[in-house]
Amino acid sequence: MFSDSIIAEFTGAFSAIPAEVAALRLVAAMILGGMIGWEREMHDKPAGLRTHMMIALAACLFTLLAFELMALVTEGDERMRVDPLRLIEAVTAGVAFLAAGTIITGRGKVHGLTTGAGMWFAGAVGVACGTGRLPLAGLAALIALVVLWLMRKLVAALGASSAPDG
Repeated sequence: MFSDSIIAEFTGAFSAIPAEVAALRLVAAMILGGMIGWEREMHDKPAGLRTHMMIALAACLFTLLAFELMALVTEGDERMRVDPLRLIEAVTAGVAFLAAGTIITGRGKVHGLTTGAGMWFAGAVGVACGTGRLPLAGLAALIALVVLWLMRKLVAALGASSAPDG
């Protein structure tokens, strides 16, 4: 029946990763990306909490989709080329395109560079979560937050006339 096939589309099993694991990875990516976004949001930067969460979540989803596609390939099936590194390149390029939009130059100053880097970083965190490297993603997010906090304090302590690259 038609409705049974529709229901089956939404309740079908995951091929490569159990649904609970996929959900954990997606939520971890969202939270860790959100941590970086929160720091940007608190300092009124162009891309904040929601943007960073969505980037990390999307990168994680693309990674999970790659695993699902790889699971579809059967031995001896040459029709599909499986190369997980191509996924990382695609995510990196896509996020870099978005991040470039936050960078503004004017009057000899650059603004938004750190926010752009944070967006790019959120993509990397998403890929790490998607591959199941949650401790690595968490450690990297923690280090990034320390760097953002420490550099802000250092710039304030040195009395710099303007914060670098924002």
